[in-house]
Amino acid sequence: MAGAPAEVLEKTIDESRSLVHKIEGQKSIQSAKNYWKLLGPGLTTGAADDDPSGIATYSQSGAKYGFQLLWLAPLTFPLMAIIQEMCARIGLVTGRGLAANIKTHFPRWLLYLCTSLLFIANTLNIGADLGAMAAATKLLTPKIDFVILLIFFTVLTLVLQIFTTYEKYAHFLKWLAFILLSYVVTAFFIPNFDWSTLWKEAFHPSLSFSKEQIILICGIFGTTISPYLFFWQTSQEVEQEIEQGKTTIKLRQALTSDEEIRDMRLDVWSGMFLSNIVMLFIIAVTASTLHSSGILDIQTAEQAALALKPLAGDAAFLLFAVGIIGVGLLAVPVLAGSASYALSESFGWKAGLHKKLRQAYAFYGVIILSVLIGLSINFLHLNPIKVLIYSAVANGLVAPVIIICIVMIANNSKIMGERVNHKVTKVLGWLIVALMSVVGLAAIYSMF
Repeated sequence: MAGAPAEVLEKTIDESRSLVHKIEGQKSIQSAKNYWKLLGPGLTTGAADDDPSGIATYSQSGAKYGFQLLWLAPLTFPLMAIIQEMCARIGLVTGRGLAANIKTHFPRWLLYLCTSLLFIANTLNIGADLGAMAAATKLLTPKIDFVILLIFFTVLTLVLQIFTTYEKYAHFLKWLAFILLSYVVTAFFIPNFDWSTLWKEAFHPSLSFSKEQIILICGIFGTTISPYLFFWQTSQEVEQEIEQGKTTIKLRQALTSDEEIRDMRLDVWSGMFLSNIVMLFIIAVTASTLHSSGILDIQTAEQAALALKPLAGDAAFLLFAVGIIGVGLLAVPVLAGSASYALSESFGWKAGLHKKLRQAYAFYGVIILSVLIGLSINFLHLNPIKVLIYSAVANGLVAPVIIICIVMIANNSKIMGERVNHKVTKVLGWLIVALMSVVGLAAIYSMF
């Protein structure tokens, strides 16, 4: 009897602790669910950034130069996040896509230059990505003709984009992003993986200034800070607002809340972080496997797939194929869609993935046309890995022109109101323009 009060107190404390832990666990789960729900255009854009062209470019970097260019991953992360955040903010504040804003605030010749360059670069990229998906699948099904696989993926990407509602499609795209983590996991399966060198080279800029390296660096910048992502990010912010019931420009131009801006920034920076973590590990894994084994120039999909052998063993081809197909299905619609948004906004056509085919013939027509032209590029019998890399270089050459427009719009208080760039962001924006211009000009000089 004397000990009863103490026993009751002890049990009360234990039950209270158990209840607190249970509540905290539920809060953590709910927080994770809320975080996942708010991830949208930013996550999709970041995942699409590591398309087959990106994988090929990063893999070639690791194979040819080992860990030497690893520092480009942490360098490009804030740069791409800043530009993508500007694009998203432009979409939220103006209620229009990027091309529509360029049309409103710049001369027509500049609008047509930007959209023409985007369409050319995107079409080349689409062709390279479709070819990579077919080549990766052929590793698993060597008896199926390459052309049949190419046509299959062309039809599949068109059907997904044209006949699937945006809400379902965006949900599908978010889950595909996890495929990219296979390169991160692979690093932990490589015997004696040199983690100390990874952290050292990630923050130790090093260059050899050779022609090949300068062109490859332009490709890395181009496939990381890519023009098609600018247009896609802006347009998808508008699409998301339309899904929320803001079906007119006037409704979308109503006061943008601090909460919307905060959620957008979390989404964008999360997506860009995922993109660059994957980039870092692709370079590190290929450096630790291909480069160390004497494979210094990737010519085929088979060679690129060998980087995943420490994780998948004999199933490396399977994992590589699944990864390439996954990011290809993610990226090709983004490439085709961004070009279509740009052209549709330029010429005042009805546009949007929320519309049905019969409501936006021109918009979907551009998507079909760009994918079919991309398909035809594969019949020129070019080296698929080289095409992937040079499509990234093309993006690097186009990007500075469009970034200038983005920074000028985001700096203009008459357009952006109180959501205009802050002083630090203005400076960083112009520094990004200067850096991308120098990289592009250096690549052009190296080519000639």
